[in-house]
Amino acid sequence: MRVFVTGGTGHSGSYVIPELIAAGHEVTGLARSDSAAAALSAQGAKVRRGDLQDLEGLKEGAADSDGVIHLAHRQDLLPSGGIDAVAAAELPIMLAYGEALEGTGKPLVAAGSIGSPGNLGRPATEEDPALPGGDEYKGTLRARNVVETAVVGLAERGVRSSVVRIANIAHSTTDSAGFLTTLIALAKEKGVVGYPGDGENLWNAVHARDVASLFRLALEKGPAGKYWHAVEDKNIPLREIAEAIGSRLGLPAVSIPADVLMVPGYFGFLANIVTQNYPASNLITRRTLGWEPTRPSLLDDLDNGHYFSAG
Repeated sequence: MRVFVTGGTGHSGSYVIPELIAAGHEVTGLARSDSAAAALSAQGAKVRRGDLQDLEGLKEGAADSDGVIHLAHRQDLLPSGGIDAVAAAELPIMLAYGEALEGTGKPLVAAGSIGSPGNLGRPATEEDPALPGGDEYKGTLRARNVVETAVVGLAERGVRSSVVRIANIAHSTTDSAGFLTTLIALAKEKGVVGYPGDGENLWNAVHARDVASLFRLALEKGPAGKYWHAVEDKNIPLREIAEAIGSRLGLPAVSIPADVLMVPGYFGFLANIVTQNYPASNLITRRTLGWEPTRPSLLDDLDNGHYFSAG
């Protein structure tokens, strides 16, 4: 299969492309710079120069392929416009893919986020729709809810579209700017590893190599109009994550009272995120696609020590 991939040099993408090539697919990656082009070539992918603002170029890349995996987003918009700006920029991209792939039955697999399940009182499942927009959900990790809905909606136009909702923590030996690295940096700065309240709020995680295998399976055989959950089996209390970090750094894990969280306090801009509860299930994904996470768990990855090797 000829696969057009965006975001191929990012954390997830750098695992997705080798996964696809190892399975016998021919990959063309979008590159906006010479360095990105070189990185894609080094992975064995062909290169298409362009960026996410070139909708005609994206349509051509999609039309020339047998399927699309979309991992990229306009991260440059976050500082000025936040998640609303990111979603607003990504929506026309998905609609452009829809124009290129309409009626073909070709797959489009886009990255999404588990985010907050909206206080369901149970783990979020693949059958739960994307959260609606609006003030009620501002600040959650589900930054692309309108985008997820648009992607799944393309199934009605003859596109085998689906969304892989990636866990809140995607970890690996190459993770250099994720949630874990931020928590570790905060702990080093503060001299303690903090967790909110009793720390019993649940987080989900997944290894980036397991994410890559799920994108491949969704591309190869995923039905249209579905959500898939790239999460490990176990949801982890944030306190346990803090304790694991503390054991590696030789620092105590301590409870941060709730009244400290929303002022500069310990967590700063992470305050709203770390207080949320994110339980999620992967049962439908495993049963439908045969996906099974096989890489180290989050706590095992922390025990491996690579997150702390840079000092």
